[in-house]
Amino acid sequence: MTGPRVIEQRGLYFDELEQDVVYAHRPGRTVTEADNVLFTTLTMNTQALHLDAAWSAGQPFGQRLVNSMFTLSTVVGQSVSQLTQGTIIAQLGLTDVSFPHPLYHGDTLYTETVITQKRLSASRPGQGIVTMQHTGRNQDGTVVALATRSCLMWTRAAHSGTPAEAKQGNAEGQQGSGKGSVAGAEKGTISL
Repeated sequence: MTGPRVIEQRGLYFDELEQDVVYAHRPGRTVTEADNVLFTTLTMNTQALHLDAAWSAGQPFGQRLVNSMFTLSTVVGQSVSQLTQGTIIAQLGLTDVSFPHPLYHGDTLYTETVITQKRLSASRPGQGIVTMQHTGRNQDGTVVALATRSCLMWTRAAHSGTPAEAKQGNAEGQQGSGKGSVAGAEKGTISL
């Protein structure tokens, strides 16, 4: 007798990600004063706008602001379980990061992601490059963060680790070859 079937929580493989679809990540994350102070002090950011309530009260927003790096980290983090958990190889970069409105203590952050581009890697078999547009909103729907993120993702066939599936992936243009890294032409670089 065999045991029960195991279903492991994971993100989506390169092949499963759909362009121009809104992935709404839930639950939201209510940000507390403790979150902000801990993150700010852990990262050695002594900005009074995050730490000094009395001083911040006299500034244009009239109160402390949540550290924007915490906001960015949470926006990316909220997407992980739905999109990249166990299916990402590497984060390649973040661009076009902006914070159009502040996030305050007690606000709840909700994130949505749209896949704007995807292509198979020409030099890394079984892997593809995905561009994601993350949008973070507060509980009122006001946009508080925007970021474009590029990731190197596994195809399903290449990540399964079975030689037959990897061969089939190569034959179908999926370029599956299993796990591992490929050095670029220059030392310390990755050719994508």
